[in-house]
Amino acid sequence: MNSNVSQRALREIYLKPFEIAVKAANPWAVMTSYNLLNGTHADMSKYLIQDVLREQWGFKGLVMSDWGGTNSATESLLAGLDLEMPGPANHRKIPDIKAAIESGKLSEQTIDERVLAVLELVKKAGKFENPEEVEEQAINRPEDRALIRRAGAQGAVLLKNENGTLPLQAETVKSIAMLGLAKESLAHGGGSAAVNCHYKITPYEAFKSRLGDTVDLAYGQGVHTFRTLPILQENLLSKDGKPGFTLSRFQSKDTSAVPESVDSCPRGKWLSDGTPCIAAKLEGKFCPSVSGSHYLAFSSLGPATVIINGKKIFDVTKYDDDAMRFHLGGSVQEQVQIEFEKGKEYEIIVEAFGLPTGDEVFTLFRGLIGVQLGFMLQEEYERDILTEAVEAAKAAEVAVVFVGNTTAWETEGQDQPSMNLPVNGSQDGLISAVAAVNPNTIVVNSTGVAIAMPWLSSVKAVIQSWFPGQEAGNSIADVIFGTVNPSGRLPISIPKTIEGTPAYGNFPGDMESLQVHYREDIYIGYRFFDKHPEKVQFPFGFGLSYTDFEIRTTLQKQSVLSKENSINVHASVKNVGAVAGTHVVQVYLAPSNTNDRPDKTLAGFVKVNLTSGEEKAVTIKVTYESAAIWDESAGLWKVLMGDYKLLIGSSSQDFAGSQTFVVEETFTYQP
Repeated sequence: MNSNVSQRALREIYLKPFEIAVKAANPWAVMTSYNLLNGTHADMSKYLIQDVLREQWGFKGLVMSDWGGTNSATESLLAGLDLEMPGPANHRKIPDIKAAIESGKLSEQTIDERVLAVLELVKKAGKFENPEEVEEQAINRPEDRALIRRAGAQGAVLLKNENGTLPLQAETVKSIAMLGLAKESLAHGGGSAAVNCHYKITPYEAFKSRLGDTVDLAYGQGVHTFRTLPILQENLLSKDGKPGFTLSRFQSKDTSAVPESVDSCPRGKWLSDGTPCIAAKLEGKFCPSVSGSHYLAFSSLGPATVIINGKKIFDVTKYDDDAMRFHLGGSVQEQVQIEFEKGKEYEIIVEAFGLPTGDEVFTLFRGLIGVQLGFMLQEEYERDILTEAVEAAKAAEVAVVFVGNTTAWETEGQDQPSMNLPVNGSQDGLISAVAAVNPNTIVVNSTGVAIAMPWLSSVKAVIQSWFPGQEAGNSIADVIFGTVNPSGRLPISIPKTIEGTPAYGNFPGDMESLQVHYREDIYIGYRFFDKHPEKVQFPFGFGLSYTDFEIRTTLQKQSVLSKENSINVHASVKNVGAVAGTHVVQVYLAPSNTNDRPDKTLAGFVKVNLTSGEEKAVTIKVTYESAAIWDESAGLWKVLMGDYKLLIGSSSQDFAGSQTFVVEETFTYQP
C-alpha cells in the first residue's frame, strides 16, 4: 500500500515520534516499514534512511527491514538499509551482489558501509567476545511482577464514574457478576505483540484471589468473541495413538506416495516451517465426547481437502489472497454442521498443497502450506449464553462487563473492521442487556484503539484498561477496588462514531490501486476535534480520578520565545479530595493566528503525586520547537512571529489558566 502524505504532515505528525526517540534515546537499530511512502518502499527510501534519519537526526545505528520487508537488493543498499531480515537473504544473495558490483550499480564502499553497521551492532551486543548462542532466559522476579502490575494499573484511564460508583468497597459489596471476557486475560495484542508471557492473570482469578468467599462471584460469558472456530484438539489421536494428527510431508503432489518425512501435529492447525515440501497430509481419529450436529470450520493457504470417514467435507481450490491474515488467525472459514455420535471413531484426513513461490506471494509465505480445522460442540455453539449472563447480572449487586479485542481481532497486518467491539457489535449488545437489568453496571474495555460506546449513557462507570500485560487481572482489580487510584490520561481522542473521525472517507484507501491519501493532513486527533468538538466523546488528555484536583496558575508578564529563550510555565496543583492521587498537568500552545494551523498543540506535561490536602508547585519548560511548523517550500522548521497563548489544564479541552508570550520575529532552523 502506498501512503500519500504531505511533507508537512510527515514532519509534524508521523515522523515526530521517531525523531524524539532517536534523538533522546540513541537506539541501536531502526526498522523500516512494509508500505510505500509517497511512491517509494521504505527500505528503498534514501530520503527516509539517509537524509532524515542519518544526516538530519544524527542516527548512528543499524537500519534493518521488517520481516520480508526488503523489496530489492541494489536500491535498498544504496538507500542505506544495512540488514535484510530475516535470513537467509531473499534479495541480497551473494551472486546478485557480486554482479551488481561488477556492473557498476553498486560500489564496494556502499557494501563496506552496510557491513560496518552490522559489525558495530555485533560489537555493541558483545558477540565478538561471546559468540556462542545463549538459550532464551526467563526473568520472572517478584520486583518485575510488581512493576508490571503497577504499570498496568497506573496506565488505566477512568472515563466515567457516575455517583462515585468506583472504587468498589470489598468490605460492603455482597455479590458481583463478572461477565464477558472475565475469564480471559487480554494482556496484549496479536501478531508480534503476542509474546510468551510467564503467566497471565484473568480478572476472574484476580477478583477471586482478592475477595475469597466473602463476596459471591457469578460468571457469565455472554457472547462468543472468536474470529474462527476453536482449533480441533480434544479427543483426537494420531495413527500411532498420540494426541493430535500424524503429519506426512511429500516432495510431489502425489499424497499416496511414500512421504519424505512423518511427524506429529498436536492439533488441527499447521503451517509448514523450515522443512520445505510440496504437499502435506494430516491423519487422525476423532472420537467425540458428546453426540450432536457439531460445527466444523476450515481454511487453508492453498488448495486443500478435508475428508471424514471417506466423505469429502471441505474442498478448497483457490489460494488465500492474504496469507498474513491466515497466519494471524483471521482468515475467512467455510463452516458446516456434521452429525457425530458419542464414542464413535471418525477418520479425518486433511490434504493440502502450498502457495506459489513467485513474486505474487509475500516473501515470508512463498511455497508454504497452511491449514486450520476448527470445531465446536453444537450445545456450546447454540447455548443462550447471553440470557445466562443477563440473569447473573440481574441477581448481583454489581455487574462488571469485561469487553475488548482478543489477539485475533487486534493484531498487525490488518486494520480494525469498525469501531464497534467484535463480533459485529455483540459485546455492545451484552453491555446494553446487562445495564438494562443492573443499575450498577461497570464496563472494563481492553483494546489498544478507540471504540464506539453506544451504551455509554446507560452504565455507571467505564475503565479503558488497554492491554495491561501479564498481571492484567490484578492491575484491573487494583483500580476497581481502589488499591490504585487511576492516573492514566488518554493519549488519543475517542470519537463518538467512525463517521466523525478525520480520516473517514480517506481510509483505508483504494484496494485496487493500492493508494491511500492522507487528505486530513495535519488535522488528526485533537487537532481535528478542536475544530469539530461535537464529534468527540472523550478528548485527548482526559482521565478521571477517585479524588479532585485544583490547578492554580501564576500570573506572569508576557514572555519572549526565541532560539535562546525558552519559557517556564509555573503552576500549583492541590489535591482537594479525600484520598491520595496523581494528576497530569498539561500545557498547550495556541497561536493567535490559526489560519492553516491547529488551534493548539501539546507543548508539555508533568505528572504530580499528591496526598489528600497536599499542594505542589510544578514547572513545565516550553521551547521554541513547540511553536514550529514545517515549511514545505524551504524544507525547514519555521517559527512565525506573533502572539501566542499557553493554556494550562487537565486535558485538551479543560483549562485552569493561561499565559501569553510573543515571538518578535520569524526564524527558521534545520531539521
